Amino acid sequence: MSETTVTVEPTSTEGSCCGSCGTGAAEAPATAAAERAVFQVKGMTCGHCVSSVTTELKKVAGVTEVSVDLTTGQVTVDSTEALSGTDVAAAIDEAGYDLIGRLGA
Repeated sequence: MSETTVTVEPTSTEGSCCGSCGTGAAEAPATAAAERAVFQVKGMTCGHCVSSVTTELKKVAGVTEVSVDLTTGQVTVDSTEALSGTDVAAAIDEAGYDLIGRLGA
């Protein structure tokens, strides 16, 4: 059996795709959310539930990130400003689920 050596030359001067080796463009650090709130939501059971709740909550003004834990039914929402409980309840209702309440964060 013979050995073959392969040398790969970069075809671009823009760096690697992920930058993990330090050759890619530097990314700006993530901006911390001004507010974080955790809500208890009833009725979510699958990935479709997560997608529906996430999509509706991201429509609420100021929401920057939504994280859903199916095991606990907890939904963490990061936003640039304090969230209106009415807006959050409406978004979760629109997704087809029940808001039990705000847990804090």
